[in-house]
Amino acid sequence: MSEQINNQDIHQLLKVRRDKLAVLQENGKDPYQVMSYEVTHHSREIKEHFDELEGQTVTIAGRIMAKRIMGKASFCNIQDMPGNIQCYVARDSVGEDTYADFKKYDVGDIVGIKGEVFRTQKGEMSVHAYDILLLSKSLQILPEKYHGLVNTDVRYRQRYTDLIMNEEVRDTFVKRSQIISAIRRYLDGQGFLEVETPMLVANAGGAAARPFETHFNALDEDVKLRISLELYLKRLIVGGMERVYEIGRVFRNEGLDGRHNPEFTLMELYQAYTDYHGMMELCETLFRHVAQEVLGTTSVIYGDDVIDLGKPFERLTMVDAVKKYAGIDFDQIETLEAARSLADEKNIHYEKRHKKGDILSLFFEEYVEDHLVQPTFIMDHPIEISPLTKKKPDKPEYTERFELFITGREMANAYSELNDPLDQRERFLAQEELKAQGDEEANSVDEDFLNALEIGMPPTGGIGFGIDRMVMLLTDSPAIRDVLLFPTMKSLDK
Repeated sequence: MSEQINNQDIHQLLKVRRDKLAVLQENGKDPYQVMSYEVTHHSREIKEHFDELEGQTVTIAGRIMAKRIMGKASFCNIQDMPGNIQCYVARDSVGEDTYADFKKYDVGDIVGIKGEVFRTQKGEMSVHAYDILLLSKSLQILPEKYHGLVNTDVRYRQRYTDLIMNEEVRDTFVKRSQIISAIRRYLDGQGFLEVETPMLVANAGGAAARPFETHFNALDEDVKLRISLELYLKRLIVGGMERVYEIGRVFRNEGLDGRHNPEFTLMELYQAYTDYHGMMELCETLFRHVAQEVLGTTSVIYGDDVIDLGKPFERLTMVDAVKKYAGIDFDQIETLEAARSLADEKNIHYEKRHKKGDILSLFFEEYVEDHLVQPTFIMDHPIEISPLTKKKPDKPEYTERFELFITGREMANAYSELNDPLDQRERFLAQEELKAQGDEEANSVDEDFLNALEIGMPPTGGIGFGIDRMVMLLTDSPAIRDVLLFPTMKSLDK
């Protein structure tokens, strides 16, 4: 019964707001009319430079977050992008009509205030209003008015409300923007060119993932949303663009969990005349640079851990990592049968199509990943899971590839890029065979890419970063949805 009463109260409060709007419009004070409002200062700027601005006239704008009416003088709290500031509104300063209007304003309304910077008797930095203007009327009630914004599903679906109510959420997304800008500045300073490549592709390759498919009506052709940036960027290396990178959305038709969203932001870069050792140096330096620039430190707090990005990152081969944490030396396992027998013994599930290298990777996922809290490069992956990577000359069953792990999560993936067109064709064909066996994540033969390799691609190092996971690390965010402004959500109609 109480919930029903609350809902009735809310309905009445919403009606009151609409009635106020109607009165404003009848009196020629429509808050939605076209206008501009010149803002001279923001809340944080006033507070940080208070000594310089005290006694000066400023113009601010923002949302009313609190309001205290006290007869002939009142206070309100105005929230803008950087923060919030108290404003003192007195009838004698703004005039009777303006003050009467102000008293009818609601929490959530957006206003512009012109006034003098001063400090109250209690010492709070404030603005003494000379003029106040309603810039937009809020017809909804902010969550704290009746139930608080505690439901995470609502927070993700109504991110606009989440941003209003939670300062730490706004800070996360400000940092996200700063992180991406810092990456760009660093790479631009290293001579890389930022480029853009197609999102709609005939052949979605470059990663092990199931693509989204759609139909292009104009050409009457089926196309896919890209799952990677790799193959087009390598074409540019062939074309003589020696250092390129792209930051863009990719799409993978997979499940939702704390680490995965079907659309996410990937950054890939390729550099001619280097290899995966060069990529390791670049990767380590980039993480360190971005943390220092955005956070002012290379010691990053994540949950209960302090991640040290300042010291050299540990380097382990995948074989040595499994040996270290599982006590199993895959160099001593010579046959597929022996690998399968060991997997059966340790209850590691594998599929019939899996080879020895696939089973090594499964052991790594089971026994090693969770231990890699501090930055660690896992190197020299088996060839079976690395179809676009150069073989190691001394151990051709392994490749010149690494993944960076931090907090038990893969943060980056890099190769000495395969530039042998004949070897690449054989590996594409092997992927086609896996696809025929039911592997929906396997690559397909890309004839145009093979043609590019036949024209000639120089020795190249390449790396891919999950931007969202980097943001999670640097903002101490436990789930990927916390760093995506509008994460994928199940429809409410379902």
